[in-house]
Amino acid sequence: MPNPALETLLLAFAGEDALAIPSRGLFLGAEAHPALMAWPELHGWQPHKPTADAWTRAGFPRCDTPEGHWPLILQLPGKSRDEVLAGFARAWELVEPGGALVAAMENGGGAKRFEKELAGAVGGLISRQKNKCRVFVARRDANGPATMPAEWLEAGRRHTIPSTQFVTEPGIFSAGRIDPGSQLLAEALPIGLKGKVADLGAGWGYLADALLRRCPAVEQVDLYEADSRALDCARVNLAGRARPLKFHWFDVATGLPKRYDAIVMNPPFHSGRSSDVGLGQAFLKAAAAALVPGGELWLVANRQLPYESVLDACGLRRSPAGGDATYKLIRAVR
Repeated sequence: MPNPALETLLLAFAGEDALAIPSRGLFLGAEAHPALMAWPELHGWQPHKPTADAWTRAGFPRCDTPEGHWPLILQLPGKSRDEVLAGFARAWELVEPGGALVAAMENGGGAKRFEKELAGAVGGLISRQKNKCRVFVARRDANGPATMPAEWLEAGRRHTIPSTQFVTEPGIFSAGRIDPGSQLLAEALPIGLKGKVADLGAGWGYLADALLRRCPAVEQVDLYEADSRALDCARVNLAGRARPLKFHWFDVATGLPKRYDAIVMNPPFHSGRSSDVGLGQAFLKAAAAALVPGGELWLVANRQLPYESVLDACGLRRSPAGGDATYKLIRAVR
Protein backbone atom coordinates (compact mmCIF):
# COMPACT_ATOMS: atom_id res chain seq x y z
CA MET A 1 0.00 0.00 0.00
CA PRO A 2 1.56 3.35 -1.01
CA ASN A 3 2.67 5.61 1.80
CA PRO A 4 0.47 8.75 1.52
CA ALA A 5 3.22 10.93 3.01
CA LEU A 6 5.66 9.70 0.34
CA GLU A 7 3.13 10.38 -2.42
CA THR A 8 2.62 13.88 -1.01
CA LEU A 9 6.37 14.48 -0.70
CA LEU A 10 6.72 14.06 -4.47
CA LEU A 11 4.21 16.84 -5.11
CA ALA A 12 7.04 19.31 -4.42
CA PHE A 13 8.53 18.26 -7.76
CA ALA A 14 5.35 18.52 -9.85
CA GLY A 15 3.06 21.29 -11.12
CA GLU A 16 3.54 25.02 -10.67
CA ASP A 17 6.53 26.16 -8.61
CA ALA A 18 7.96 22.66 -8.82
CA LEU A 19 11.43 22.16 -7.41
CA ALA A 20 14.04 21.11 -9.93
CA ILE A 21 15.44 17.62 -9.46
CA PRO A 22 19.08 18.13 -8.45
CA SER A 23 22.11 16.18 -9.60
CA ARG A 24 22.31 14.52 -6.17
CA GLY A 25 20.21 14.28 -3.03
CA LEU A 26 19.84 12.49 0.30
CA PHE A 27 16.57 10.93 1.50
CA LEU A 28 16.20 10.57 5.29
CA GLY A 29 13.70 7.87 6.20
CA ALA A 30 14.09 6.66 2.62
CA GLU A 31 11.32 4.68 0.94
CA ALA A 32 11.49 3.49 -2.64
CA HIS A 33 9.08 4.91 -5.22
CA PRO A 34 9.00 4.42 -9.02
CA ALA A 35 9.09 8.19 -9.60
CA LEU A 36 12.50 8.37 -7.93
CA MET A 37 14.06 5.95 -10.41
CA ALA A 38 14.62 8.77 -12.90
CA TRP A 39 16.63 10.88 -10.44
CA PRO A 40 20.35 11.12 -11.27
CA GLU A 41 21.69 10.24 -7.82
CA LEU A 42 19.65 9.74 -4.69
CA HIS A 43 21.15 8.19 -1.55
CA GLY A 44 18.98 6.97 1.28
CA TRP A 45 19.24 6.57 5.05
CA GLN A 46 16.74 4.20 6.61
CA PRO A 47 17.10 2.58 10.08
CA HIS A 48 14.19 0.14 9.57
CA LYS A 49 15.59 -3.07 8.08
CA PRO A 50 12.66 -4.21 5.89
CA THR A 51 12.29 -0.74 4.38
CA ALA A 52 16.05 -0.40 3.94
CA ASP A 53 16.12 -3.75 2.13
CA ALA A 54 13.31 -2.63 -0.19
CA TRP A 55 15.27 0.55 -0.96
CA THR A 56 18.36 -1.48 -1.85
CA ARG A 57 16.39 -3.97 -3.94
CA ALA A 58 15.01 -1.05 -5.96
CA GLY A 59 18.58 -0.18 -6.90
CA PHE A 60 19.15 2.94 -4.80
CA PRO A 61 22.42 3.51 -2.91
CA ARG A 62 22.15 3.54 0.88
CA CYS A 63 24.20 5.35 3.50
CA ASP A 64 24.57 4.10 7.07
CA THR A 65 25.39 7.53 8.54
CA PRO A 66 23.98 10.77 7.06
CA GLU A 67 26.86 13.18 6.53
CA GLY A 68 28.26 15.78 4.17
CA HIS A 69 26.30 18.55 2.46
CA TRP A 70 23.64 18.10 -0.17
CA PRO A 71 21.67 20.37 -2.53
CA LEU A 72 18.49 18.55 -1.52
CA ILE A 73 17.39 16.68 1.59
CA LEU A 74 14.15 14.71 1.41
CA GLN A 75 12.67 13.66 4.73
CA LEU A 76 9.88 11.50 6.08
CA PRO A 77 10.11 12.46 9.78
CA GLY A 78 9.39 10.13 12.69
CA LYS A 79 6.52 10.10 15.15
CA SER A 80 7.47 11.56 18.53
CA ARG A 81 7.95 15.31 18.94
CA ASP A 82 11.58 15.00 20.03
CA GLU A 83 12.36 12.67 17.13
CA VAL A 84 10.74 14.96 14.57
CA LEU A 85 12.35 18.19 15.75
CA ALA A 86 15.77 16.59 16.16
CA GLY A 87 15.35 15.14 12.69
CA PHE A 88 14.66 18.60 11.26
CA ALA A 89 17.75 19.99 12.99
CA ARG A 90 20.00 17.19 11.74
CA ALA A 91 18.59 17.44 8.24
CA TRP A 92 19.15 21.20 8.12
CA GLU A 93 22.83 20.70 8.95
CA LEU A 94 23.11 18.52 5.83
CA VAL A 95 21.59 21.09 3.44
CA GLU A 96 24.22 23.06 1.57
CA PRO A 97 23.77 26.84 1.12
CA GLY A 98 21.25 27.41 -1.64
CA GLY A 99 19.76 23.95 -1.13
CA ALA A 100 16.39 22.85 0.20
CA LEU A 101 14.82 20.58 2.81
CA VAL A 102 11.59 18.90 1.71
CA ALA A 103 9.57 17.06 4.37
CA ALA A 104 6.15 15.41 4.34
CA MET A 105 3.97 14.18 7.19
CA GLU A 106 0.45 12.91 7.78
CA ASN A 107 -2.01 15.43 9.17
CA GLY A 108 -2.90 12.95 11.89
CA GLY A 109 0.75 12.90 12.94
CA GLY A 110 0.86 16.63 13.65
CA ALA A 111 1.95 17.91 10.22
CA LYS A 112 0.42 21.37 10.66
CA ARG A 113 2.00 21.85 14.07
CA PHE A 114 5.44 20.69 12.93
CA GLU A 115 5.24 22.83 9.79
CA LYS A 116 4.61 25.83 12.02
CA GLU A 117 7.56 24.96 14.27
CA LEU A 118 9.88 24.52 11.29
CA ALA A 119 8.73 27.80 9.76
CA GLY A 120 9.44 29.56 13.05
CA ALA A 121 12.98 28.24 13.03
CA VAL A 122 14.02 28.83 9.41
CA GLY A 123 11.52 31.31 7.97
CA GLY A 124 8.71 30.97 5.46
CA LEU A 125 7.92 27.64 3.88
CA ILE A 126 6.26 26.55 0.66
CA SER A 127 3.50 24.13 1.60
CA ARG A 128 0.98 21.89 -0.18
CA GLN A 129 -1.67 19.45 1.04
CA LYS A 130 -3.00 16.20 -0.36
CA ASN A 131 -3.72 12.63 0.75
CA LYS A 132 -4.42 13.92 4.29
CA CYS A 133 -0.76 14.94 4.43
CA ARG A 134 1.37 18.06 4.07
CA VAL A 135 4.62 18.61 2.21
CA PHE A 136 6.67 21.67 3.11
CA VAL A 137 9.82 23.09 1.57
CA ALA A 138 12.45 25.11 3.46
CA ARG A 139 15.15 26.81 1.41
CA ARG A 140 18.62 27.39 2.87
CA ASP A 141 19.43 30.88 1.60
CA ALA A 142 22.02 33.46 2.67
CA ASN A 143 19.57 35.26 4.95
CA GLY A 144 18.39 32.17 6.76
CA PRO A 145 19.84 30.56 9.90
CA ALA A 146 22.75 28.14 9.55
CA THR A 147 21.39 25.94 12.32
CA MET A 148 18.08 25.18 14.01
CA PRO A 149 17.42 25.55 17.76
CA ALA A 150 20.07 23.76 19.82
CA GLU A 151 17.37 22.33 22.11
CA TRP A 152 15.94 20.41 19.15
CA LEU A 153 19.19 18.56 18.65
CA GLU A 154 19.62 18.04 22.37
CA ALA A 155 16.15 16.53 22.71
CA GLY A 156 17.02 13.94 20.09
CA ARG A 157 20.21 12.71 21.71
CA ARG A 158 20.53 9.47 23.63
CA HIS A 159 19.44 9.65 27.24
CA THR A 160 19.22 7.41 30.27
CA ILE A 161 15.81 6.16 31.38
CA PRO A 162 15.27 7.57 34.89
CA SER A 163 16.28 5.27 37.75
CA THR A 164 17.99 2.83 35.35
CA GLN A 165 21.33 2.44 33.59
CA PHE A 166 19.69 1.96 30.18
CA VAL A 167 20.24 4.44 27.34
CA THR A 168 17.69 4.97 24.58
CA GLU A 169 16.89 7.63 22.00
CA PRO A 170 13.67 9.18 20.67
CA GLY A 171 12.02 7.26 17.88
CA ILE A 172 12.75 3.73 19.07
CA PHE A 173 10.28 1.51 20.91
CA SER A 174 9.80 2.32 24.59
CA ALA A 175 12.32 5.17 24.48
CA GLY A 176 11.14 6.83 27.67
CA ARG A 177 10.47 3.93 30.01
CA ILE A 178 10.78 0.20 30.49
CA ASP A 179 7.90 -1.36 28.60
CA PRO A 180 5.52 -2.90 31.19
CA GLY A 181 4.91 -6.02 29.08
CA SER A 182 8.63 -6.64 28.69
CA GLN A 183 9.11 -6.09 32.42
CA LEU A 184 6.41 -8.66 33.17
CA LEU A 185 8.12 -11.20 30.93
CA ALA A 186 11.57 -10.47 32.35
CA GLU A 187 10.34 -11.16 35.87
CA ALA A 188 8.79 -14.46 34.76
CA LEU A 189 11.75 -15.92 32.87
CA PRO A 190 12.80 -19.18 34.56
CA ILE A 191 16.33 -19.27 35.87
CA GLY A 192 16.74 -22.72 34.26
CA LEU A 193 16.81 -21.43 30.67
CA LYS A 194 20.04 -22.60 29.09
CA GLY A 195 22.09 -22.87 25.94
CA LYS A 196 21.83 -20.57 22.96
CA VAL A 197 18.98 -18.06 23.24
CA ALA A 198 17.52 -15.56 20.77
CA ASP A 199 15.72 -12.31 21.65
CA LEU A 200 13.42 -11.37 18.76
CA GLY A 201 12.58 -7.69 18.39
CA ALA A 202 15.25 -7.07 21.00
CA GLY A 203 14.94 -3.27 21.04
CA TRP A 204 17.50 -1.57 23.25
CA GLY A 205 18.34 -4.79 25.10
CA TYR A 206 16.06 -5.01 28.12
CA LEU A 207 15.08 -8.69 27.79
CA ALA A 208 18.62 -9.70 26.85
CA ASP A 209 19.84 -7.98 30.00
CA ALA A 210 17.26 -9.91 32.04
CA LEU A 211 18.38 -13.21 30.50
CA LEU A 212 21.99 -12.55 31.42
CA ARG A 213 21.12 -11.55 34.98
CA ARG A 214 18.58 -14.31 35.75
CA CYS A 215 19.76 -17.33 33.79
CA PRO A 216 23.33 -18.46 34.56
CA ALA A 217 23.16 -21.45 32.17
CA VAL A 218 22.49 -19.28 29.12
CA GLU A 219 25.63 -19.58 27.01
CA GLN A 220 24.93 -16.97 24.34
CA VAL A 221 22.26 -14.42 23.42
CA ASP A 222 21.56 -13.36 19.86
CA LEU A 223 19.65 -10.10 19.54
CA TYR A 224 17.52 -9.63 16.41
CA GLU A 225 16.18 -6.11 15.85
CA ALA A 226 14.86 -4.28 12.77
CA ASP A 227 15.65 -0.76 14.05
CA SER A 228 19.37 -0.05 13.75
CA ARG A 229 19.09 2.81 16.26
CA ALA A 230 17.67 0.52 18.94
CA LEU A 231 20.34 -2.08 18.21
CA ASP A 232 23.06 0.55 18.66
CA CYS A 233 21.58 1.40 22.06
CA ALA A 234 21.54 -2.31 22.94
CA ARG A 235 25.25 -2.52 22.18
CA VAL A 236 25.83 0.26 24.72
CA ASN A 237 23.48 -1.20 27.33
CA LEU A 238 25.01 -4.67 27.16
CA ALA A 239 28.67 -3.71 26.78
CA GLY A 240 31.16 -5.62 28.89
CA ARG A 241 29.03 -8.72 29.53
CA ALA A 242 30.98 -11.89 30.15
CA ARG A 243 28.85 -14.16 27.97
CA PRO A 244 28.83 -13.90 24.16
CA LEU A 245 26.33 -11.56 22.53
CA LYS A 246 25.57 -11.20 18.83
CA PHE A 247 23.68 -8.25 17.40
CA HIS A 248 21.72 -8.73 14.19
CA TRP A 249 20.10 -5.89 12.22
CA PHE A 250 17.47 -8.21 10.85
CA ASP A 251 13.91 -8.64 9.58
CA VAL A 252 12.65 -11.49 11.76
CA ALA A 253 9.60 -11.98 9.53
CA THR A 254 11.91 -13.46 6.86
CA GLY A 255 12.89 -16.35 9.18
CA LEU A 256 15.94 -16.92 11.37
CA PRO A 257 19.24 -18.29 10.05
CA LYS A 258 20.00 -20.46 13.11
CA ARG A 259 18.29 -22.69 15.66
CA TYR A 260 18.03 -22.03 19.38
CA ASP A 261 17.44 -23.75 22.69
CA ALA A 262 15.15 -20.92 23.78
CA ILE A 263 13.61 -17.78 22.31
CA VAL A 264 12.13 -14.80 24.14
CA MET A 265 10.15 -11.96 22.64
CA ASN A 266 7.68 -9.15 22.99
CA PRO A 267 6.58 -9.27 19.35
CA PRO A 268 5.68 -6.02 17.58
CA PHE A 269 2.19 -5.50 16.22
CA HIS A 270 2.51 -2.12 14.50
CA SER A 271 3.85 -1.09 11.11
CA GLY A 272 4.34 2.65 11.29
CA ARG A 273 1.18 4.06 12.87
CA SER A 274 -1.06 1.14 11.88
CA SER A 275 -1.74 -2.08 13.74
CA ASP A 276 -0.43 -5.15 11.97
CA VAL A 277 -1.33 -8.38 13.74
CA GLY A 278 0.32 -10.28 10.90
CA LEU A 279 3.72 -8.93 11.93
CA GLY A 280 3.52 -10.50 15.38
CA GLN A 281 2.23 -13.73 13.88
CA ALA A 282 5.22 -13.80 11.52
CA PHE A 283 7.49 -13.53 14.57
CA LEU A 284 5.79 -16.56 16.11
CA LYS A 285 6.23 -18.62 12.94
CA ALA A 286 9.89 -17.64 12.67
CA ALA A 287 10.44 -18.59 16.32
CA ALA A 288 8.67 -21.93 15.98
CA ALA A 289 10.83 -22.86 12.98
CA ALA A 290 14.03 -21.89 14.79
CA LEU A 291 13.55 -23.87 18.01
CA VAL A 292 15.39 -27.14 18.51
CA PRO A 293 13.26 -30.12 19.66
CA GLY A 294 12.39 -29.42 23.28
CA GLY A 295 13.22 -25.75 22.85
CA GLU A 296 11.15 -23.16 24.71
CA LEU A 297 9.47 -19.98 23.51
CA TRP A 298 8.58 -17.33 26.08
CA LEU A 299 6.50 -14.38 24.94
CA VAL A 300 4.38 -11.53 26.21
CA ALA A 301 1.51 -9.97 24.28
CA ASN A 302 -1.56 -7.81 24.74
CA ARG A 303 -4.43 -10.04 25.76
CA GLN A 304 -6.54 -9.33 22.66
CA LEU A 305 -3.90 -10.45 20.17
CA PRO A 306 -4.76 -13.79 18.46
CA TYR A 307 -1.49 -15.66 18.86
CA GLU A 308 -2.56 -18.98 20.37
CA SER A 309 -3.91 -20.38 17.11
CA VAL A 310 -0.62 -19.60 15.35
CA LEU A 311 1.35 -21.48 18.00
CA ASP A 312 -1.01 -24.43 17.68
CA ALA A 313 -0.69 -24.45 13.90
CA CYS A 314 3.10 -24.45 14.23
CA GLY A 315 2.97 -27.61 16.34
CA LEU A 316 4.07 -26.03 19.61
CA ARG A 317 2.67 -27.17 22.93
CA ARG A 318 1.68 -24.02 24.80
CA SER A 319 0.62 -23.13 28.30
CA PRO A 320 -0.26 -19.85 30.03
CA ALA A 321 2.58 -18.51 32.13
CA GLY A 322 0.88 -15.65 33.97
CA GLY A 323 0.18 -12.05 33.12
CA ASP A 324 -2.14 -9.29 34.27
CA ALA A 325 -5.24 -7.47 33.06
CA THR A 326 -3.41 -6.09 30.03
CA TYR A 327 -0.80 -8.68 29.10
CA LYS A 328 -0.61 -12.44 28.76
CA LEU A 329 2.52 -14.52 29.15
CA ILE A 330 2.81 -17.72 27.12
CA ARG A 331 5.31 -20.56 27.27
CA ALA A 332 5.42 -22.84 24.24
CA VAL A 333 7.60 -25.92 23.65
CA ARG A 334 8.61 -27.51 20.37
